[in-house]
Amino acid sequence: MSFNTLGLKAELLRAVAEMGYSKPTPIQLKAIPAVLDGGDILAAAQTGTGKTAGFTLPLLQRLLTDTKPAGKPAVRGLILTPTRELAAQVGESVTNYGRYVPLSSTIIFGGVNIRPQINALRKGVDIVVATPGRLLDHVRQKNLDLSQVEVLILDEADRMLDMGFIHDIRKILAMLPQKRQNLLFSATFSNEIQKLADKLLHKPVMIEVAQRNTAAEQVSQTVYPIDQGRKRALLSHLIGSQNWQQVLVFARTKHGSNRLAEQLEKDGIRSTAIHGNKSQGARTKALADFKAGRARVLVATDIAARGLDIEQLPYVVNYDLPNIPEDYVHRIGRTGRAGHTGQAISLVAGDEIRQLQAIERLLQKKITREHVKGYESRGGDTERVKPAGSQPSRNNNNGRNANGRNSFQSKQRPARSQGRFANA
Repeated sequence: MSFNTLGLKAELLRAVAEMGYSKPTPIQLKAIPAVLDGGDILAAAQTGTGKTAGFTLPLLQRLLTDTKPAGKPAVRGLILTPTRELAAQVGESVTNYGRYVPLSSTIIFGGVNIRPQINALRKGVDIVVATPGRLLDHVRQKNLDLSQVEVLILDEADRMLDMGFIHDIRKILAMLPQKRQNLLFSATFSNEIQKLADKLLHKPVMIEVAQRNTAAEQVSQTVYPIDQGRKRALLSHLIGSQNWQQVLVFARTKHGSNRLAEQLEKDGIRSTAIHGNKSQGARTKALADFKAGRARVLVATDIAARGLDIEQLPYVVNYDLPNIPEDYVHRIGRTGRAGHTGQAISLVAGDEIRQLQAIERLLQKKITREHVKGYESRGGDTERVKPAGSQPSRNNNNGRNANGRNSFQSKQRPARSQGRFANA
């Protein structure tokens, strides 16, 4: 099936073709017609499934088709995102898909000079892509009127709730007209998301293109048990011995991200870091260097990396496991996008076992354990020792070895030497 069958206008189809897309993804096949029908949408899709086009294209068409108010453009489409990076990427998609239609848009987020945003808003725009905090700043300064919004889109709503934006979202909802179309997109469906959907959406169409709270099928997942103090050495070894050229590494803290990037630099691996304490200019440069290959490794915290769109990213490494299991799904969703395969590697210390167990309960499967020779964890044995320089396994045996043993159980060691990994 092609985009021509979805009822989109010729101007939008031309833009889609020029961007090199010919066949819609499953989320686009389901979401575009549903949004064009005018009803509310509750959509679940993993990152990398093409969901941005799934709501951007029909939003543009809805605004083109509906009667436009006289005078300067009024904000008729509002897209809320949790992070600056995601706002920038969604805004870019709006511009690219809308290049042949007479609709204007702007992007609003913090960390940058507010004056250009004020100027754009005062001229009038049809579509605003914004983070909640900066949007409210503009409303308070009377730079922005939300009384004519026809379509509201909450992108990555689960992350917005995780980041504590629920109060800002409620304030924004109170400023919008009662009669509007609401589209809620989320990678996971928690109880909190369901509560928000119940209050926000009216008889929504439910769209789901992947099993809830599961990782992308194109991503192979591997755990390397390793002592905390040896993680950096193992990471450097894996990158160097296997010649990984583009690696997104997740660290738990801002300070840890900086320190790890500096240590990898000392190991001869060009690295950069991205986190909330960096200026928007520094974050933009770090991402540009990584995409252009000037840096092999981008070390990021969860907040900074949410929404990063990196084409054909081959490797994601969990240097620190996340405390929230759903964040693991978001993280590894950075790779294995748009039909490409990817590898997700987790370096797991003994004190992270509970997080690992929670992740496996969410995924409803055991993740393969492996060792690299010379980097075995002193906390316990695993399913097998890998020769130095070998590739991680691309299959998942549900955490059991050829003898049917649990991956973290020792084959020969007595129970007292198995350590904390024995029953993971």
